[in-house]
Amino acid sequence: MVTTLQRRVVNPLQRRVPAQQLLETVGRVSGQPRVTPIGGRKVGNEFWLVSEFGDRSQYIRNIKANNRVRVRLHGRWHTGTAHLLPEDDARARLRELPRGNSAVVQLVGTDLLTVRVDLDD
Repeated sequence: MVTTLQRRVVNPLQRRVPAQQLLETVGRVSGQPRVTPIGGRKVGNEFWLVSEFGDRSQYIRNIKANNRVRVRLHGRWHTGTAHLLPEDDARARLRELPRGNSAVVQLVGTDLLTVRVDLDD
């Protein structure tokens, strides 16, 4: 139910918000760009986020097929390479990320997975 609500209502609305952080992956089947609203934090040349549904998230499946991504931060797109970090303590990581998004991820998340994006610029 949460996934359907996010996919059909929340995500389309959030994609339109200029300040919203976005992750663009390449669709593993279609080869087309797929844009997902995310919440995370840039630390140096790395961007950190936590996926609430782990391997069941479509963007995680896309990253597994092609880990080259783009991240929109403050209205500017950055290219990078995403790394899935199942050994990372995702709950501890959430304490280092923005509180609002982290609270939602913890509330609805069923299979937390840390993602680090090494930014090219």
